[in-house]
Order: sequence, then structure tokens, then C-alpha cells
Amino acid sequence: MDQQVIIEKVLNNNVVIAEHPTYKEVVLIGKGIGFNRKKGSSITFDEADKTFLLRDEEQKEQYVNLLPYVEEDFIDFMNDILLHIENRMNQSLNEHIHVALTDHIAFAINRAKQDLQFNNPFLFEIETLYPKEYQVAMEVVEMINRKEGTEFPEGETGFIALHIHSAVTDKTLSDINKHYQLISQMVEVIEESLEVTIDKNSVDYHRLVQHLRRAIDRIHVGEEVGEENRLAEMLKTEYPLCYNLSWKLIKVMQKQLNKPVDESEAIYLTIHLQRLVNHKT
Repeated sequence: MDQQVIIEKVLNNNVVIAEHPTYKEVVLIGKGIGFNRKKGSSITFDEADKTFLLRDEEQKEQYVNLLPYVEEDFIDFMNDILLHIENRMNQSLNEHIHVALTDHIAFAINRAKQDLQFNNPFLFEIETLYPKEYQVAMEVVEMINRKEGTEFPEGETGFIALHIHSAVTDKTLSDINKHYQLISQMVEVIEESLEVTIDKNSVDYHRLVQHLRRAIDRIHVGEEVGEENRLAEMLKTEYPLCYNLSWKLIKVMQKQLNKPVDESEAIYLTIHLQRLVNHKT
């Protein structure tokens, strides 16, 4: 990308505000991109190892307001982190991650240095739902620990994984939080109704949680699964406990997501629930 922009203001060695031919005013973030630059000089995007572009008005303002609270070399380090995430996820990141993750990691480092520990109650769900994001988040935590000489609590890996998932799917953190909390709630309903304790390291748990996530995603976009009336009748007759429980879960999803749920979801939920009953010890 060799597009030229005109520098309006150098914020530090790694961040400049520039005039862009399409997006008007933008924030450019890149290693050394502001070094020895002056207002009015032109610069091309490929002059830094990797340049990230902030064009959304709200994101630009939040990022610029955040800069005075973080060290300049931390911005350089965040550039390395975001580049690592982009390469490992093999896709570009939504620009909101620059504000959200920079802010989160800066404060998390301060918490770790003060030895302020906290738990992330949804760690298992996050790791199961977003395994690739979780793996990359572990790598990011390792990068931070090496640079800062800190020991991040395990819960931070989960939060960073959510930021990564948000940046590659364009879902808001609010929606993502709502979804995995809903999944956690439904797992509790299942355990109570079937009188089982599901091993969170088991294949059954992994399959169930992945299915619930896909169901929520389908409901979110209004996608229908398709009708299987004969199969539904058979499952209702053969496995009434699981079939009724599947409808209980559907009502929970409808209430929490405030969206209609395709009736065929009951079929697939019943099959997953019956698998849990079969493996009940």
C-alpha cells in the first residue's frame, strides 16, 4: 500500500495524524512512522513495517485521548502485538481493537505489577468457544510477560481472546459477553435438568458449547435450520426429557436475545442433550 497522505500532526514516533484523500483526517500507527517528520510533509503507508489506519471519528478521538496515559515505547510494543495477532489470525483487524486492547493491556500491566489478582469465571467457555483466539491470546500474554517481567493472571488470557474475537468478527464485546454468559447459563440449566455434572474438559462439553454458539449465531442473523418434522416427532417420542429441555433452552435464548428461534433448533439440541444422557455416569 503506497498511498500518500499529508501529515497534520506528529503525536509521537509511532503515531501521526494525517490528511487522507478519501477519509479526510486519519490516525496512522506504525513503528517509527512519526520519527523526524514535520507537519505538511507527505508520507506513504509502506514507510513503516506495518501501518494501521484509524478512520472512524470516535475511535480516533478515543485513541488520541488514550495516548498521554501510556508510554511511547508501549505504543511501539502494541504495534508488535497487533501485527502478531493479525498474522496469526490471518485476517485484518477491526480498528476498534487499537483503543480497546491498548487500553485493556496498559491497565492490566499496572494491575499485574501491583499483584492485583482476579478470576475470569468464563475462562473455560471462552477457551472452548474461541480456541484459536485463545491460543493467540496466550502468545500475546507470553510477549507481555517477557517484556514487562510480569506474570499475568490466567483470566487475562480470556479477556484478550475476547478482544481478538471481536476484532476479527466485527462483533461488539458487549454482544460477545452476552453470548458466552448465555451459554454458561444454558449449561447450568442442562446440568440441573439432567442432574449431571458436565466435565468441562470432555468432548461432549466442547461439542455442546460449540453447538450452542452456532445456534446463537444463527438466531442472531435470522438463519433458519430447515424443517425436519418427522425427525422432530421421533425425538419427541423417544427422548421426551431431552426434547422438552431443548425447548426450555430455546425459550431462554429467545428471552435473552429477544429474537425468534427456528423450531428446528430443538432437533439438534435434543440430539446433543441425549448424548450427554447416554454418557451420564
